[in-house]
Amino acid sequence: MDIRQKKKRKKAIVSEMIALYCKKNHGTDGLCHDCAALDAYARERTERCPFTETRAFCSGCTVHCYREEMRERIRAVMRFSGPRMLFYHPLMLLRHVASTAVGKMKGSH
Repeated sequence: MDIRQKKKRKKAIVSEMIALYCKKNHGTDGLCHDCAALDAYARERTERCPFTETRAFCSGCTVHCYREEMRERIRAVMRFSGPRMLFYHPLMLLRHVASTAVGKMKGSH
């Protein structure tokens, strides 16, 4: 998978996780103002990330490019949505896990 595809998938996953969090915690069909801002911020950080090829998750990175407030907000989203992705977006989750596993086997993580 090339870097553009990898970034596109990462952005799609984070957007789905934020949407799930917002729907279940804020009762919205779309994104509320705060979650829309978090989504835009996370997508921008993913797009600018120079380490996309060498790491699977932001939590495993030694360089924290998220501002502290946004880091705390995205952690809350990940804690809530991560386990639920299996029920709401199983194929997306399985693709993500598989690509992460392949990357680790190749030694790129």
